[in-house]
Amino acid sequence: MNDASNLLISAANHRFSDGEDAAAEDEEEDEDDLCDVEAWETLTKSFGEVQSVLDRNRRLIQLVNDNHRSKLPDNLAKNVALICEINDNMARVVRQYSGLSATLSAAVVRRRREGDRILK
Repeated sequence: MNDASNLLISAANHRFSDGEDAAAEDEEEDEDDLCDVEAWETLTKSFGEVQSVLDRNRRLIQLVNDNHRSKLPDNLAKNVALICEINDNMARVVRQYSGLSATLSAAVVRRRREGDRILK
């Protein structure tokens, strides 16, 4: 993990307590911390994958632009395949964000249900 991810995880794990019922709070915090760490790891992994695809697309777009500027028939013909790859990559990014959204929504729902059980 990079420094930014570690900082986010550290911030997410930081808890304030008034000192009452410290043992129960510590146990609950350990479970919360585990969930928070898992959530941040999921976020970090997903954003890393998305960034990798976007970086690839940036290079492909530069290549398409270079081919277009050259106006050479072979290079212009190559652009068709490059643009198809860019399009496929963007579809992957959409799927990754959609999956990330579903995963995070499920985690929030699970946390709320667990919180409701504790309060009852």
